[in-house]
Amino acid sequence: MADELPETPEVESEEPIKQRKNGLYPGVSDELAANMRTGWADTELRDLAPIPQAGHTARRRAALSARFPGERLVIPAGNLKTRSNDTDYPFRASVEYAYLTGNQTEDGVLVMEPTGDGHRATLYLLPRSNRENGEFWLDGQGELWVGRRHSLAEAEQLYGIPARDVRELPEQLRRARGPVRVVRGYDAGVEAALTDKVTAERDEELKVFLSEMRLVKDEFEIGELQKAVDSTVRGFEDVVKVLDKAQATSERYIEGTFFLRARVEGNDVGYGTIAAAGPHACTLHWVRNDGPVRAGDLLLLDAGVETHTYYTADVTRTLPVNGRYSDVQRKVYDAVYEAQEVGIAAVKPGAKYRDFHDAAQRVLAAKLVEWGLLEGPVERVLELGLQRRWTLHGTGHMLGMDVHDCAAARTETYVDGVLEPGMVLTVEPGLYFQTDDLTVPEEYRGIGVRIEDDILVTEDGNRNLSAALPRRAEEVERWMASLTG
Repeated sequence: MADELPETPEVESEEPIKQRKNGLYPGVSDELAANMRTGWADTELRDLAPIPQAGHTARRRAALSARFPGERLVIPAGNLKTRSNDTDYPFRASVEYAYLTGNQTEDGVLVMEPTGDGHRATLYLLPRSNRENGEFWLDGQGELWVGRRHSLAEAEQLYGIPARDVRELPEQLRRARGPVRVVRGYDAGVEAALTDKVTAERDEELKVFLSEMRLVKDEFEIGELQKAVDSTVRGFEDVVKVLDKAQATSERYIEGTFFLRARVEGNDVGYGTIAAAGPHACTLHWVRNDGPVRAGDLLLLDAGVETHTYYTADVTRTLPVNGRYSDVQRKVYDAVYEAQEVGIAAVKPGAKYRDFHDAAQRVLAAKLVEWGLLEGPVERVLELGLQRRWTLHGTGHMLGMDVHDCAAARTETYVDGVLEPGMVLTVEPGLYFQTDDLTVPEEYRGIGVRIEDDILVTEDGNRNLSAALPRRAEEVERWMASLTG
């Protein structure tokens, strides 16, 4: 990649230019500096259509305004983070900021200023790079280095929010009067400017409210989640088609194959892909993906495409690498499938959030008693949690812009809450028999099975957003055969 250079040359400047991180500038002559100021076409974009979710983001900001009247609210996007030396990780804006604005650019900040009848929203962004002072080619974040940004006028058209230069913001925040709340953890500069004006308790209330706002999805969000799931289904099909190549290489071939689909059709993967073959399936978050893929083993693939608007799928299938489950693999798989069926059936409006977990765990506990791995009755097993040696994890979680969405919500509104239409959650029971578990017959050891789908709560029950991906064992085998010929 091109080298970024640290020392700013002596050219006339209206504002400071960030220094490079390594290397040396060659001398920049007056003639070159003058030449770089001129001869550029006007590329301002006019008459831009608002982003599709602009109406929804406006409604969300109105709800936020109603909850915190008379208070200044500051929601940052976050900053670039260093990956290695002078290279950065790909940027992903904070969920709170993207949810309220639709914007995804680094260093952005949404400020909600209190007015007599609500709030006035302002979007603080980096404007186009300055061509007069050389910023666009001399600054490491200039547009010839990182690409064109929208102008402030363009941003106003896209997001429906007045936009200003974010470099003005720190001083404005320092001069701010009255109560202020900020979403912490994303922008240290913003927090420093407000350090004597905010409290951790008040800021936590803001973060919790924004998390709980996302518990019920609107129609735009549901549409985006369906797009993410549909792309994910195609990614699973891609993987099945190359299992022979994965056997010749490693789990990394599976991870890379799915990632290609995610990048072509979306923004990224929503989380690190779990491509766990053989006994690796017993490690819940196996993301090293460096092990062998062998015929006769199972592949536990837990993966999700994230859309361009940050909504992610989260789907798991446990597939026989050679296309056919062995008798013991099918025995375990069918038990997990039965538990998932019961769990999905428990997802409906008015049900307690915990109901689907309890229903799935009851099925698995009964199977473990039936197989002689636990001493019954089932009620005793559940009361003591004995099944958890092999079930290990909860049966699901909320899904949205974060794969484990709404994580800052209060217990009483989330895990102790009641399901409502518009909520989207995963149902994902599993059984995992570790290779060194001497309490189970040897034939079980090294088998890990999880089946996971993304479920929308509807007015009269639920809808499986990932139903296009087969789940029943015989359907999985037929599907794999149709893809591999």
